[in-house]
Amino acid sequence: MSPVKAGKRRTDGARAADGRTPGNRGRATRERLLKCTADLLEKTSYRDLTVIEIARCAGTSPATFYQYFSDVEAAILMLARAMAGHGAALATLIREANWKGKAGFDTAGELVNGFLELWEEHRSLLRVVDLATLEGDLRFQNIRTHLLNQVTEALRDVVETFRSQHPSDLDPTAQAATIVSLLAHVASHRYGFEFWGIRTDHIRRSVTRTLYWTVTGRQPPGA
Repeated sequence: MSPVKAGKRRTDGARAADGRTPGNRGRATRERLLKCTADLLEKTSYRDLTVIEIARCAGTSPATFYQYFSDVEAAILMLARAMAGHGAALATLIREANWKGKAGFDTAGELVNGFLELWEEHRSLLRVVDLATLEGDLRFQNIRTHLLNQVTEALRDVVETFRSQHPSDLDPTAQAATIVSLLAHVASHRYGFEFWGIRTDHIRRSVTRTLYWTVTGRQPPGA
């Protein structure tokens, strides 16, 4: 199973805007409102997205929307928090996989694919998270940090196991943070690279080789 798909959105435990826990019907309505919010973000700027549009898409009323969310931003925040849960699936992949030899190179490729899939599936939502983070919104900044820190901490632990293959002054956390920054940047700029004529499979291969070498301190198999 893909690590991205493994991090299925979980919002069942969320309360309504008035503090009550929705029943089955209420949860279905809330999920429909969240899905419409996510769908509309793909074609509408989050600053222009309105409660009326979301309610119309979900086949309900603005009054019903306000039973579950205080405003549009609250719905986007719930989507973003659920999306950040995918970081745990990627961290599990990193910790449980074999990083030695050919198997390790395959693991690196699977992690690169996981990042590309995550950004592809949630591109519109991540764009909002990045913009709000740049504007200093701590709520979105904390979500972005949570998503990437889970992966950084897992990679740090793996780098530590290959300590003897690295220079003595290497900081595993810095090594892991550098790789995660690379993965996030490449995933978010994938279509820009394609516009420049760089094929995605070449990007995957290049980043996989860099990731494997940075984590293990060894040349990629076949190099």
